[in-house]
Amino acid sequence: MKAVVFAFLGLLAFAVPQSVQAADDESESGLRLPRFVSLRSELVNARSGPGSRYPIEWVYMQKYAPVEIIAEFELWRKIKDWQGSESWVHQAMLTGKRTVKVSTPGENNIYAKPDYNSKVIAKVENEVVGEVIKCPEEKSFCHIRFDSIDGWVSRQNLYGIYPKEVIE
Repeated sequence: MKAVVFAFLGLLAFAVPQSVQAADDESESGLRLPRFVSLRSELVNARSGPGSRYPIEWVYMQKYAPVEIIAEFELWRKIKDWQGSESWVHQAMLTGKRTVKVSTPGENNIYAKPDYNSKVIAKVENEVVGEVIKCPEEKSFCHIRFDSIDGWVSRQNLYGIYPKEVIE
């Protein structure tokens, strides 16, 4: 695959390869794009392009934080995070484990049942990561595990789940 390379005043800048698979396309891996995955490690380098020669823009430091794969190029995945930032990471640094990040500032209720009138069993703060147990069809709640607490959280308070997505 060819990459387009530009030289500016003696500095070498790399452009993204022309064959990168975009969102809503069949991906190189054969999996749907876009899709949610999570970070495999506590330290994940986020690069400006699909390859180790591209500079590291920042480092993710939250294991299992959810990210959305929006494009693929060979072994590299272009991701979008909970803040809307886009970067490239190696596929080995991602896992298919489905997680969510609480996206509503302040304390958020965790309910015993998928109903606002059910008992509040705990509260969880913004940016805490939890594991998805299930998100039933036609429910505005998802069953999430935060460490040792299992409960129901409103979908609108979570990043890492599509609005109508069903996870059983």
